[in-house]
Amino acid sequence: MGHAPENTLKSIAKALELGAPWVEVDVYPVEGHLVVIHDNRLERTTNGSGYVWEKTFSYLRTLDAGQGEKIPTLEEVIDLVSERAGINIELKVPGTAAWVSKVIQDRTRTHWDVNKFLVSSFNHHEIAAVKKLDDRIRIGALIAGVPLDYALFAQKLAAYSVHISIEFVNREFITDAHDRNLKVFVYTVNHPEDIARMDDLGVDGVFTNYPDRVLSFLGSKSNPHSKGSSAGLEPFGGPKRRRVDFSNDGVT
Repeated sequence: MGHAPENTLKSIAKALELGAPWVEVDVYPVEGHLVVIHDNRLERTTNGSGYVWEKTFSYLRTLDAGQGEKIPTLEEVIDLVSERAGINIELKVPGTAAWVSKVIQDRTRTHWDVNKFLVSSFNHHEIAAVKKLDDRIRIGALIAGVPLDYALFAQKLAAYSVHISIEFVNREFITDAHDRNLKVFVYTVNHPEDIARMDDLGVDGVFTNYPDRVLSFLGSKSNPHSKGSSAGLEPFGGPKRRRVDFSNDGVT
């Protein structure tokens, strides 16, 4: 556990308060709404039961998602973030690409920068559909393993990034991805020694439930005499080379 219940507005607000430049949420389409929740079942993170897609939107909104928080919608998350950070939206089920693409298009039609959104999924058909609907939208390919051809699959998808489990990431995969002009973001990186290891490997960013730990590490690294985070931190991999990405399943 981290600072607040995952995938809630409270967790998003906490991530922003801690200085996270990106947040990550998971979405399911329910009755014309994109609801923000990680699991396909309700039991772990709410006081409800059953599959998310089998419930009405009104029922889902009555549930306690932790500390009195409601299950939020993607629109509410975007309103709360209000361009203070980027948003990584993970598509959890088939048939979500068009819904999310429309939300992003609507927001970028007014004032949001399209590059403040990143759409990811383990279902690569879904993110390919996003790219087909709007090639401006950046996509990230989630994997839990090391493909024989390393990051070739993500290059073929025209992905911006590949998101790989900390259990499988290695220097060979990172090198191959960078050679293909792909960013490498690693999930889930919570322990200080793992944060340092990801920095040493040269990844472009991490998904974490504790953005304050990552910021503190980077602050200490940029200023050996500082024990906390500071402004203008250099990203993983050195100055002007890569970007740090703190994302969260809510800052849990």
